[in-house]
Amino acid sequence: MARWNRRTFLSLAATAAASAGAARVAASANRPNIVFIMADDLGHADLSCYGSRDIATPRIDRLAREGMRFVNAYSNSPVCSATRVALMTGRYQYRLRVGLEEPLRDRTGFGLPAAHPTLPSLLRAAGYRTALVGKWHLGELPEFGPLQSGYDTFFGPRLRFTIETSGDVADK
Repeated sequence: MARWNRRTFLSLAATAAASAGAARVAASANRPNIVFIMADDLGHADLSCYGSRDIATPRIDRLAREGMRFVNAYSNSPVCSATRVALMTGRYQYRLRVGLEEPLRDRTGFGLPAAHPTLPSLLRAAGYRTALVGKWHLGELPEFGPLQSGYDTFFGPRLRFTIETSGDVADK
């Protein structure tokens, strides 16, 4: 299997999100498309749209130029799972067990509860189509997977890279 570096993954994620309609609005052209890129260990100036002189990121730069850039943000945790819990739920990560455990690879039988409201479940309820490209890392698949937490499509590591889709999206 080929090794993936950060630039390859970000390029694939941005391209897949744009081409697969990851944040396509279902009913209204007045609502914005949303592409949220979260990368573990991405530094403040690791993208050229934020000042990197070492790494060229032209596709991400275009998304930033034509969309919205955030220039003041703080990670709520130094580890990936807890950061993802906070982003997905809008809550302090330590309010859910999955936000307390790290690393998750050695844990079984728990994850982000499917009944808990998440950003993608709320977006889907508002008519958006949702997709996750990349690492889920919020619980054991399939019981605690992204399809149970509001995503229509998931492309990311399980034991290998896989694509999962809920039936209604695959038929469209």
